[in-house]
Amino acid sequence: MKQIVHRLCCCLMLAGMASGAVPAQAASEFAAARPAVRVEYWQKREATIAALLQDSHRLAATKLLFLGDSITDFWGLGDNPWQGNGRRFGLAIWNESFAGKPPENLALNFGISGDRTEHVLHRLLPRSAGGLGELDSPALQPEFIVLLIGINNSWDAQAPVADSVYAGIKAVLDAAHARKPRSQVILQSLLPTNEAARNRDVVVPVNQRLALLAASGPYAGYVHYLDLVPAFVDAEGRQIEKYFDDGLHPNETGYRVWRDQLLPFLGQVRAHVQ
Repeated sequence: MKQIVHRLCCCLMLAGMASGAVPAQAASEFAAARPAVRVEYWQKREATIAALLQDSHRLAATKLLFLGDSITDFWGLGDNPWQGNGRRFGLAIWNESFAGKPPENLALNFGISGDRTEHVLHRLLPRSAGGLGELDSPALQPEFIVLLIGINNSWDAQAPVADSVYAGIKAVLDAAHARKPRSQVILQSLLPTNEAARNRDVVVPVNQRLALLAASGPYAGYVHYLDLVPAFVDAEGRQIEKYFDDGLHPNETGYRVWRDQLLPFLGQVRAHVQ
């Protein structure tokens, strides 16, 4: 009888294992089995930036303020946290060049993945006006605001698409200058995508208008246009695939290419404005 009971218990255990059942005492080991508040990646980034804004000494030492969406945000990521497979973004390049050595390039990164121009405008809007007030602190007086924003507005877009994207970028530029009028602005071109139609209909015409804007009227006194496109396309004007992770975001090699365009440009601007 004991042998029959023993065999029956073994059969039940094997059946449970085959069906994927997990012993109750092990369930608490899995995050999936515990209650948790949903916190999106962009919310974590907002919280990180809010914490940085409390450090007045760090703000006062900042020379470069990077402002934008995921393309800017991912300067701060090493391994790709969503796809893995050895894919890397720009953290190593950032640490080489913008972490304080040399001190004149010490930077803060205010990029947030997924942001459209309207979201950046809300972040820049003073707290007194209902925004996040990310440029409110008088301690934050960067030498340069390094701006790249707008490509996200080409999805779920308002028509005419190029007009709406350009209008959004210009609004962010104007808002940043209004909050930090002593900062020079590095207005960077939209990067090429891996979609020929998007490049033709949005990237190229918007970049042409940004170049004209930077050279016009009062903007010429504080806006400096950096065209990144030539470094990221081949002789036929197509995106160089090896510089990108997914056809939109640079990989580690792409961030190195970007850095190698930006640093000499900053040197040229410094020589020009001094």
